Amino acid sequence: MSDAPLPAGWEKRTSRSSGDCYYLNIHTKESQWEVPTEPAQPKGDKVRASHLLVKHRDSRRPSSWREEKITRSKEEALAILKEYESRIKSGDVTFEELASQFSDCNSAKKGGDLGFFGRGAMQKPFEEATFALQAGQMSGPVETDSGVHLILRVE
Repeated sequence: MSDAPLPAGWEKRTSRSSGDCYYLNIHTKESQWEVPTEPAQPKGDKVRASHLLVKHRDSRRPSSWREEKITRSKEEALAILKEYESRIKSGDVTFEELASQFSDCNSAKKGGDLGFFGRGAMQKPFEEATFALQAGQMSGPVETDSGVHLILRVE
């Protein structure tokens, strides 16, 4: 059994004190001595996040409440998003303020708030980035078929 692959989300580690093997859930950082038989689950099955979306001409739907036809390139969208990120990090403006004014998503009306969602509800890169964040943490740029996002994990 020791050579069998572990279920997703687990890592095999060796204890420094005893030399025995244990298993670490990479999502929760909790460990156990028994060999896991099920994929590791993150703590809590739902997160709450806000996002700021900048669409580009190659986005799945290159239009928004702000612009009927979006013509900017992906590179231009990324540059805009990085500027937003730097303004937020500098304390010049809040995430919610920028999302309310400039996000190409209808969630802009709620400061970018997407509410609670679980795994499988969002596009994979968005989901992975959101679940990897701690509450209160903001991602760097995340690309999906919808465009480029900054994600703020709320809960």
